[in-house]
Amino acid sequence: MGVWQLLLIGLVMLLGLFGVLTPGVPGTWLVWAAVLWWSLHERTGPAWILLVSATGLLLLTQVVVWQLPPRRFRGSGVTRRTVAYAGAGALLGFVLIPVVGAIPGFVGGVYLSERLRVGGHGQARAATRTVMRAAGTSVLVELFACLLIVGAWVGVLVLD
Repeated sequence: MGVWQLLLIGLVMLLGLFGVLTPGVPGTWLVWAAVLWWSLHERTGPAWILLVSATGLLLLTQVVVWQLPPRRFRGSGVTRRTVAYAGAGALLGFVLIPVVGAIPGFVGGVYLSERLRVGGHGQARAATRTVMRAAGTSVLVELFACLLIVGAWVGVLVLD
């Protein structure tokens, strides 16, 4: 597979990661479609294993998200800046502390955004709890699954 196709697949995966943070955009399915496209062109053992694993993980993620309360962005005080900080925190945490760093990075991004918005620690902590209850948990579950898949894809590319 050529470099341009790999860059295009990576771009679709990145778009999927941003899509998870944007209401109404099927981010998880964009990540899955990119893995499917790559696997169908590669046709190697690791590519098929990654496709099957990604499919299973995303199906499990959908079951978990359905069990969580529905997302309520409006009325909960979730701003675009909060979502951007949370996404950046999750990505930064995922890179700095491999895999598990996405969770504290996401919550830390929400907290930082709320701290800048409301000012004090106590108010920011309460606002972070409200955001995580309203929409943050389901977004975090989907984003974490997509980060795992993108990380595995990069790992397969590096090791292959």
